[in-house]
Amino acid sequence: MSVDRSLKLKTTLARHRNVLSRAERVEALKKLERWTDEQSVLGLPKVGHRKIKAAKKAKKADAADAATPAAAAAPAAKGAPAAKAAPKK
Repeated sequence: MSVDRSLKLKTTLARHRNVLSRAERVEALKKLERWTDEQSVLGLPKVGHRKIKAAKKAKKADAADAATPAAAAAPAAKGAPAAKAAPKK
């Protein structure tokens, strides 16, 4: 039984696929310079196809928060120790 057209996603062909078609494998081999036009399209060598994740950029707010504790710790070191500032019972 087939799936109704209204239930299919529009981006199904845009997602990452592990298996390449023959034409895609030939294109990948051309980019790797392992393909000549005299070769047969049958019995092609395997071509690795990995999804590459881009590294996330650090947010500017995170960088500012990381610098703030270092700046706050410096004045505390100059003053009285924090352990003695606790109230006594």
